[in-house]
Amino acid sequence: MTATLIAPPAPPAPPAPATQVTPGTLPSRPVLRIAPSRGADRVRSLARRAGFACEPEHGPAGTGSVVVVVVVAADAEQALRGGRDAGRLLLVCDTVSRPGLLLALRTGAVVLKTADLTEETLAAAVRRAAHPHPSIPYPELSHLLTATPGGGEPVADVRPPALTARQMSVLRLLAEGHANAGIARLLDCSEHTVKNVIYEIMGRLQARNRAHAVAQAVRHGLV
Repeated sequence: MTATLIAPPAPPAPPAPATQVTPGTLPSRPVLRIAPSRGADRVRSLARRAGFACEPEHGPAGTGSVVVVVVVAADAEQALRGGRDAGRLLLVCDTVSRPGLLLALRTGAVVLKTADLTEETLAAAVRRAAHPHPSIPYPELSHLLTATPGGGEPVADVRPPALTARQMSVLRLLAEGHANAGIARLLDCSEHTVKNVIYEIMGRLQARNRAHAVAQAVRHGLV
């Protein structure tokens, strides 16, 4: 006689876990506070079309809301001249000079040129400004690294982290886009040494990755 084995019924599938917010992501769509100025009405109209709520410039924010302050100005230097808190700040500027861009990046503000202002670019800039660690788009970073140094003044009371000569050498090559092997060849050392130095740089600059390290270096005026 042949015995037939019957597998027991599969246990019920566990309920799907509740949606969790990944660290560093935004829990909700940012709310905008647009400072009154020439051109503010156009920005407000585009923001609403993009699905963003606009609150009065002053007053308490809603519970759990991520607030981005939007300032429309002739240039970034003018917008930051009054000592405005740059936390989660988006500057919409007619002109963006190298010193103005450098000052904005060092204070954590996001800059959008008026000529590039559309519903899509505004939405992308708002998301960048609302992020706890705003990124630097490649065109802006490239402009800062290749342009002739200008007269941008560093933000008061902000001291750049101290880096050793070797760390500075690796950081400059990292900013120029060299991979570990290329850096090791140019500095006549091993790739293992380069990796260790990059980890040290990331620690000094409190950076999450190589790109963030370069962004932090630009903000501190190290490159």
